[in-house]
Amino acid sequence: MNQSGCPAPKSTASTTESCCELHPPRSCPPTPCPVCGQRGTSVARITLGALLRPEHRPQIPAQEAFCFCRTPTCEVVYFAPGRVVFRKHDLSVRIGLKEPGDPAVPVCYCFGWTPEKIRAELAATGRSTAIDQIKAQVKAGNCYCEVTNPQGACCLGNVAKAVQAAATITVKGGERR
Repeated sequence: MNQSGCPAPKSTASTTESCCELHPPRSCPPTPCPVCGQRGTSVARITLGALLRPEHRPQIPAQEAFCFCRTPTCEVVYFAPGRVVFRKHDLSVRIGLKEPGDPAVPVCYCFGWTPEKIRAELAATGRSTAIDQIKAQVKAGNCYCEVTNPQGACCLGNVAKAVQAAATITVKGGERR
């Protein structure tokens, strides 16, 4: 894993195996979330346009970059320096990072991976193919994290954490692993 939480990318001149290479995490200017005070990560305007409820889209400011608040307990999702722009209820999708206790909320928005789906696969087969399947789709050019993921960046770090968490709680053969 690199410092952004993404698995270390592997690539050759012709193939990419990590969406982190296509959608690297960016930093906001050193501006804290106006509610929780934590620094966010940059998100492009296209992400907001894709994920906000239709009635909120006309309220998107004309600027190009916004910050995503990563704090799970904060209701703010997107902000600009000094002001809240949009909260959880303004989005058309639920945010896995903001609802870590709900196993049905996606950790991968492009391909529908949830903690629940990962746990079920681990219980049935003893391993998760989530990361391998996502990497195969990225390699095929089917990754759209900047649009479908509320964070506006690669999901592989979130998926890897979900796989690791699921592996510690999955019951196989009546025993905890």
